[in-house]
Amino acid sequence: MAPGNQTQFTEFILLGFSEIPEQQGAIFGLFLGMYLVTVFGNILIMLAIVSDSHLHTPMYFFLSNLSFVDLCVVSTTVPKMLVSILTQNKAISYAGCLAQMYSFMVFAGLDNFLLTAMAYDRFVAICHPLRYTSIMSPELCCLLVLLSWILSLLDSLLHTLLYTKCMGPRNQTYVSEFFLLGFSETAEQQMPLFGLFLGMYMVTVVGNLLIILAIVSDAHLHTPMYFFLSNLSFVDFCLVSTTVPKMLVNILSQNQAISYAGCLAQMNFFLVFAFLDNFLLTVMAYDRFVAICHPLHYVTIMSPQICGLLVLISWTISLLNSTLHTSMMTRLTFCSQHKLPHFFCDISQVIKLSCSDTLINNILVYFVTCLLAILPLIGILFSYSQICSSLLRVPSPGGKYKAFSTCGSHLCVVSLFYGTGLGVYLSSAAAHSSWKIPVASVMYSVVTPMLNPFIYSMRNKDIKDALRRLISRTFAFP
Repeated sequence: MAPGNQTQFTEFILLGFSEIPEQQGAIFGLFLGMYLVTVFGNILIMLAIVSDSHLHTPMYFFLSNLSFVDLCVVSTTVPKMLVSILTQNKAISYAGCLAQMYSFMVFAGLDNFLLTAMAYDRFVAICHPLRYTSIMSPELCCLLVLLSWILSLLDSLLHTLLYTKCMGPRNQTYVSEFFLLGFSETAEQQMPLFGLFLGMYMVTVVGNLLIILAIVSDAHLHTPMYFFLSNLSFVDFCLVSTTVPKMLVNILSQNQAISYAGCLAQMNFFLVFAFLDNFLLTVMAYDRFVAICHPLHYVTIMSPQICGLLVLISWTISLLNSTLHTSMMTRLTFCSQHKLPHFFCDISQVIKLSCSDTLINNILVYFVTCLLAILPLIGILFSYSQICSSLLRVPSPGGKYKAFSTCGSHLCVVSLFYGTGLGVYLSSAAAHSSWKIPVASVMYSVVTPMLNPFIYSMRNKDIKDALRRLISRTFAFP
């Protein structure tokens, strides 16, 4: 427990360029004009590029992204300044300051990365013109933009979290660490638990890495379905690595403590990868729906650009969602109670320990769960209802079996993930048991990532063949 007794503040004062009243009108007109020119100019650039097929090239793809980011970066700062001048109120709330700072760092970082990507694009076009089309493929362009977003969001998140630690308005005692009670505090049960979870973790890591290597190394698997499966394997690997290693270290060291910052970081990354799992399962259901219900249009609908865009959107929504939850957690205070009856910092359990008003946090958890988990689940169920309807009309038993095989694997994973995940979050407010929620959480956060490679490889001939070829190449003697 670390005592804090700083002076409390709730807002900052933005002094701007001048405090002289006679200059405010001129400053307002200047910046309003600059803002309108920026907005209309960048919107015109984006509309021109989108509407003209001749401009659907890597250079203009990056330029349209840069125009969007420039529009966002100027909208992060100038409107607030204009409102302050008009209202003669220069105050900005603590939360508003953090939000503005976070958004500005995201878009400023994106500007930096996109300019770098554009420089690389020009380098390839001028220095390697014959290989330009193959090097600057749509997949690589989308990947460069995706990496730019991820790096910018993570950088701004890190800075914002560090600022909340030194700038946060507090005037009471707060905790510097939590204690993860895990599954049992009995000494005799610690080593069996350690062995069990170490084994599950190793199986998960090896299984998912093998799936990724098999898909990457085999040209026959370079299709949308396996592209999404490789992304799912990567996310499963990251999801289980967010929670299990810390639990294993705690068991070995006989120390159940996790720092406040470490708890927030674990919570943030867990939310990112858990929701990515959710979105990728939805995207995979859509992929199977298109493949079975619209086979003649599959290649055009599930183009590399669309596949990259779907993954990019999944990452973006997951990162923004986790950032929102983590930022809302920093406003809570934690007093004497700091024992978590869980094996990781689960957001619903951490909220229960707060001694401040948690109504907004609880509403946010349930709202986001309904919006970003239940709606995708409805989409998955709708996709499979259409798939089943189409399969009933397939005359060939072999065609039916192959389609049911690939869809059956996905349905098994969906049932396990959503059944346990939604059960935990929708019943957490009413549950009083100290062991039911952690056990249910293990099912979707540890067991599902462990079983995914087996489910997909055992029921998929292409994956089994690719794994055999990978293993034979790996252990082949010269």
